[in-house]
Amino acid sequence: MRHVGLTGGIGSGKDTVAALFKELGVTVIDSDVISHHITQPAGAAIDTIRKKFGEMYITADGALDRALMRQLVFSDSAARRRLEAVLHPLIHAQLLAHAEINNVSGAQHSYLILVIPLLFESSNYRQLVQRTLVVDCTEEAQIARTMQRSHLDEKIVRAIMASQVTRTERLRHADNVIQNNGDLNTLRQQVDQLHQHYRTAFL
Repeated sequence: MRHVGLTGGIGSGKDTVAALFKELGVTVIDSDVISHHITQPAGAAIDTIRKKFGEMYITADGALDRALMRQLVFSDSAARRRLEAVLHPLIHAQLLAHAEINNVSGAQHSYLILVIPLLFESSNYRQLVQRTLVVDCTEEAQIARTMQRSHLDEKIVRAIMASQVTRTERLRHADNVIQNNGDLNTLRQQVDQLHQHYRTAFL
């Protein structure tokens, strides 16, 4: 079973591309889903976050206050690194565990997708995959989509983008690229073509 690392900047359309692969029967394991799970009430990261950042970053029901933490980490790079030091080892371990379960249990296709937004920012994540797939779009599209979807102001969106590798760097490391500057049908065609390519390449 081969692992394809799906990545892209914020607002690039990773979730949409992942959903299209799912429609084709491909197993998709999403690190953002894992991140949300471990920061829910009683999640694996909550106690450490409470100790390192304080009670104010935990909501009344015991979950991570994502909005408040976002304000902190995208204005304070040291705080962002502290949070990443808590989350990334837990996410990495669960990604690996989920992938190994699929490797053993067998899947419909000869590859699976690992959605990892920070794939190129971490060598540990990079070691989990044999192929990298970047969803690319213009920076203007990233900003507009993220502001509309997440109701964040432009300053926060640009700060998030600045914390990620550049578009140029991301494309330089990509084995395959999907362009997401058009409509859904165009995106679907690219996913279908790559799916057929992967099925042949990973026999």
